[in-house]
Amino acid sequence: MPRPLRPSAAVLAVCAVLLTGCGEGGGEDLTEQRLDWEDCPAPSEAQGGGPSPSPLPGGRGEWSCATMKAPLDWDDSGGETIGLALSRVRASGPAGERIGSLIFNFGGPGGSGVTALPGFGESYATLRTRYDLVSFDPRGVGRSAPVVCLDDRRLDAHLQQDATPDDNAERTELIDGTKEFNAACERNSGRMLPHVRTTDAARDLDLMRQVLGDDTLHYFGISYGTELGGVYAHLFPKKVGRAVFDAVVDPTQTMEQGSLAQARGFQLALDDYAEDCVAGTEECPVGDSAQDVKNRIAELLEDLDRTPVPGIPPRALTQTTATGGIVQALYSKDLWKFLTDGLEQAYAGDGTILMALSDANDGRSENGGYSNLIPANVAVNCSDDKSRHTPEDVERGLPAFRAASPLFGEYLAWGMVGCTDWAVPGAAEHPDVHAPGAAPILVIGNTGDPATPYEGARGMARALGEGVGVELTYRGQGHGAYNSGNTCVQDVVHAYLLNGKVPAAGAVCS
Repeated sequence: MPRPLRPSAAVLAVCAVLLTGCGEGGGEDLTEQRLDWEDCPAPSEAQGGGPSPSPLPGGRGEWSCATMKAPLDWDDSGGETIGLALSRVRASGPAGERIGSLIFNFGGPGGSGVTALPGFGESYATLRTRYDLVSFDPRGVGRSAPVVCLDDRRLDAHLQQDATPDDNAERTELIDGTKEFNAACERNSGRMLPHVRTTDAARDLDLMRQVLGDDTLHYFGISYGTELGGVYAHLFPKKVGRAVFDAVVDPTQTMEQGSLAQARGFQLALDDYAEDCVAGTEECPVGDSAQDVKNRIAELLEDLDRTPVPGIPPRALTQTTATGGIVQALYSKDLWKFLTDGLEQAYAGDGTILMALSDANDGRSENGGYSNLIPANVAVNCSDDKSRHTPEDVERGLPAFRAASPLFGEYLAWGMVGCTDWAVPGAAEHPDVHAPGAAPILVIGNTGDPATPYEGARGMARALGEGVGVELTYRGQGHGAYNSGNTCVQDVVHAYLLNGKVPAAGAVCS
């Protein structure tokens, strides 16, 4: 690792290029800073691109953006600073009924909250009646000192590599590609890599709470956002206000246990998709029975491993990109119809739809530019998790992964080599979320969630501690519960966040 740079003209020049809003700090009390809220610009490429957010209906619905200064190194809180990008829309109800700010993290890690919250804005209209809705790009993400690794062209090539090697040559190519990616991260973002752990982001959250003027943190975490919320609760239990965790990461699992759980989760989602396809009133175009659907998908992936088909020019649909497209479609039941169309198209030799789904999974736009979702995701995960799996470790575990999922097992098993040769040592085997004395946290598990399987909610609730984690079960499909549109789940969330009514532990919504 390079030696850390001191605040200097060179550092400030780098900050200007990366749009991080860095500064020298100089002993400033960052809790006293005032945010300069302005109209939000169009998202940067690192945030995913697109237009500026549109106003929301219902009065006081203009989106505004600001940059909050935070320490680069929380162990040197009076030193160099970075800028964290925030977005906000004011509460729509009477001022006297306003509770405070409700801060969202939508997961990843690596997703831009500044762009995600406006995209979901109308979904949270009821919560906006009493809260300012706020989200942010965590450090290393989007406009918040983004981690930079490979350029777009090289990332295209990297993602075309075979992610499930069948022989020594393919295995060597995969490991060499991983080393190349990780070396590029160190070369281009070595200064940031030691400072993107979830504990750093949790400290940023507490600074954000203070700068926004709230005595406690009111929080809505989704997917990885539940892990961030749990770490915050552990570090600042007395500052937890009303908090909801949806699509819950299991904090008690190691990387291997979590990957195995995901293999089972995506296999379950595929089983449900196949059953749904053949149960429809119209004939399922990708199979005559649920087992036939799965068999034909497996055969397609085997064929693509040998001979890719045309995708989005100039790229071809490979076994790896097709698997990524299927994974993306299983995140939401609303995408199942596109999965059916994509499979039908791929059987006919056209990989356009599956590749478009895979691009969405990777943060690639139609113009070929990538957000920094993948670099940030790798940087946070590898800085958090001390596991460093070798190819031999993966091969020893392959039987268990294949048993968990014939289709996705190897794909997820080989993903564990991603942190091999990472420049920064990982912090722990799993995050500490034990939060004795914290206010109740509503923990929602979805029985059909592929990415954060249902059992994770039970693990989180128990790890938070007795009287803190309050579990709610949603018997549904897709990643997350609140945005499924289920009125039972939404009523429970509204009752808690708006009125402080804690549901009975173990409640169930269908």
